[in-house]
Amino acid sequence: MLKKLPLPLWTIAIPILAWLAYFLPLDGIGTFKTIILVFFLIGSVLSAVHHAEVVAHRVGEPFGTLILALAVTTIEVSLIVSLMLTGGPGTEELARDTVFAAVMIILTGMVGICLLAGGVKFKQQRFSLDGVKVALVALTAILTLTLILPNYTTSIKGPFYTNTQLIFVAITSLILYGIFVLVQTVRHRDFFLPPGNDATSIETHAEPPTNKVALSSGLLLLVCLGIVVLLAKSLAPDIENAVISAGAPKVLVGVIIAAVVLLPEGLAAYRAARKNRLQTSLNLALGSALATIGLTIPVVAVVSIISGLTITLGIDTKSIALLLLSLFTIMLSLGSGRTNILPGVVLLVIFASYLFTIVAP
Repeated sequence: MLKKLPLPLWTIAIPILAWLAYFLPLDGIGTFKTIILVFFLIGSVLSAVHHAEVVAHRVGEPFGTLILALAVTTIEVSLIVSLMLTGGPGTEELARDTVFAAVMIILTGMVGICLLAGGVKFKQQRFSLDGVKVALVALTAILTLTLILPNYTTSIKGPFYTNTQLIFVAITSLILYGIFVLVQTVRHRDFFLPPGNDATSIETHAEPPTNKVALSSGLLLLVCLGIVVLLAKSLAPDIENAVISAGAPKVLVGVIIAAVVLLPEGLAAYRAARKNRLQTSLNLALGSALATIGLTIPVVAVVSIISGLTITLGIDTKSIALLLLSLFTIMLSLGSGRTNILPGVVLLVIFASYLFTIVAP
């Protein structure tokens, strides 16, 4: 009788097959190659979600969500940097577009879906207000410094930073994110744990996986994330050509890249909300938003200074209005420690408005 594997077979097989498909000479089959790579990209993302959840289950909160946030941010940074260095002219706005898209997807799309899904199933869900406040304070500061302030500095004209300003903002972003991680994992870890002592607010799981299984999932998570980066980069020209052929603005490329990168976290957050673990969902969403902008901008800044590339950071007036509306709404939505379906619907309406104004500016 065959011994049962500690991990689902598909979560092991798909990323391995994806690596093989990436390196095999499949150019002769044309469009069919793109379909195969898209299939393996989605499969690898789903595998990454599973392995991340195994690791998170083993290490517990909030370390589990932090691991997934850092892993997903690594994908985003690698993808943006590789496209910047190989894309040539026209990539100076890619980092800004992708980071802004990621923040809007997280704050309005991801959080909105989680609040709506949890509210539909459980009517009302609770979370730690202290943890949300800490995350939103840091996030508001970093977003303003990196995406809004460049429009109003006077050392250089336009939505740009000088190299000196870029270094300063990169350092401050790293400091703010580093202090947030310190608060989340050491000084005030209890802020990010489910509140209360009743059965509906505490995570109920099966027995945690063994160290061996968790280590295997950790290694497989790296394998999945690596192939996601390569496949996304490989498919990026097809995505850009499809966007241009459809007559859509090029900024939509950044939205698609951000959506692909955030898919593992989005699925994990949704599944947590459906299991009445809204605290885990918010840890994932807000932690990911902070990691996305707090780590991506410093890396992109260093690459731009070393390579001599100019990067555009400041967002336009329409985007500023949507960003401020999103921050204001999410602060009101998460201001009581309890939530229901209404804030979820409102956030999803803002997300739909963001997507609509990209296509119809």
